[in-house]
Amino acid sequence: MHVAANEAEAKRAPHPLLCHTLPLCHSGDGLSPARNQSPPPSPPRAARGPAMPAPPPPNPSPRRHHHRAAANPTRHHLHIARCFPDQLPKPPSPNPNLLLSLLTAVPDWADAVSERRIQEQRPLYTHAQWREHRSSLRHLRHLLSSFSSRVILSLVPPVSAFTTFAAAVATYNTLVPDYALTASSLPYQLTAPALALLLVFRTEASYARFDEGRKAWMRVLAGAAELAGMVMHRGGDERGDEETGRGALLNYILAFPVALKCHITSNSDIRKDLQGLLSEDDLNVVLSSKHRPRCIIEFISQSLQILDFEEHRRSVMESKLSCFLEGICVCEQIIGIPVPLSYTRLTSRFLVLWHLTLPIILWTECKWIVVPATFVSAASLFCIEEVGVLIEEPFPMLALDAQCKQLHDSMHDMMSVQDSVRKRLVAKTKVRRRTRLPQNGWLSSKAEEVKVD
Repeated sequence: MHVAANEAEAKRAPHPLLCHTLPLCHSGDGLSPARNQSPPPSPPRAARGPAMPAPPPPNPSPRRHHHRAAANPTRHHLHIARCFPDQLPKPPSPNPNLLLSLLTAVPDWADAVSERRIQEQRPLYTHAQWREHRSSLRHLRHLLSSFSSRVILSLVPPVSAFTTFAAAVATYNTLVPDYALTASSLPYQLTAPALALLLVFRTEASYARFDEGRKAWMRVLAGAAELAGMVMHRGGDERGDEETGRGALLNYILAFPVALKCHITSNSDIRKDLQGLLSEDDLNVVLSSKHRPRCIIEFISQSLQILDFEEHRRSVMESKLSCFLEGICVCEQIIGIPVPLSYTRLTSRFLVLWHLTLPIILWTECKWIVVPATFVSAASLFCIEEVGVLIEEPFPMLALDAQCKQLHDSMHDMMSVQDSVRKRLVAKTKVRRRTRLPQNGWLSSKAEEVKVD
């Protein structure tokens, strides 16, 4: 009997190769192995007791789900999957060390002053400012304003550090002349052209980015002015609601450069800037959007579809929106992609190593003059590198607020001039028809000239 029971259990047991496989179950992501979900082994038949009837399987009723989905067939939502998850917030940094805080006090002060100066609005140059800009006294004026320069203030930490290090090397070499730190100047003569090329290429790359950002911004302003001019052009008398719709569309067009300016610069108050252009409801919709310039483009596109424009004119106006989209892409690329970081780091490391070894190289020939020589060299070369870093981000250097205000003023002036010019031309047309004179008041034939004579 024991032999028969063992044979029966062996028939019910699965194959040994199948024990290492896991059954598949349906999950939210598809078929996946069901782990920790295998049923417990069944007890022997003698210990089970009387067999209970199995409950009936539940009815899945697929038709009910089909009818529920088909109850509202016109309701479709476009869903775009997120490829990249949101980044988790960084944990708070621990309390800084007191010694580290003292060492970074001067750099933090210089960075705070530089950032505060960056937030200042840039004015557009006038004729008087251009005359002052090319004045022969500009060199003296620039020299006297050195201590208020943002570039020079940002150079205080590195220049003071290298000058202090040069003084320390000079002091050591004076106190211990037998073990003085000296070296040949031949390596400096060989590497000086390489450092000059690094600084030149760094500055040129930064200015190329500055020029590209300026051109992209000017294309956006030119496209906004052209599109606003097409909206303001009226073919004839319009209804009151049509006039209101055109006014709202014009405000959307003028609001786009302001929204793009706030999008590409930091510490901008977009609510304050757009409060006079958009209504409160439209402003709330724009503020709730994650990408505000594209939200305003959607306002413009929907307004072009709703308002009564000729089909050809509407298609031309919609084609102007590509200028806005191109401006967004170019500006975002300039903000998001800096000059290759390897190049920036190489230039910075080269400058640091150059000025750390400069007192050692010059000690044999210059003695204590290495201190002012290091100061002049560090102030000059680091100033060039600092200018390249500043203009690498072009938009804080441009007068974006002044240009947006200039666009708004020119559009309002054009609206007032358009009405007055239209009235004057209509009056001239009536006078010409009454006096039967050709266009512009000129005689069109020699016979009429003889009659006048």
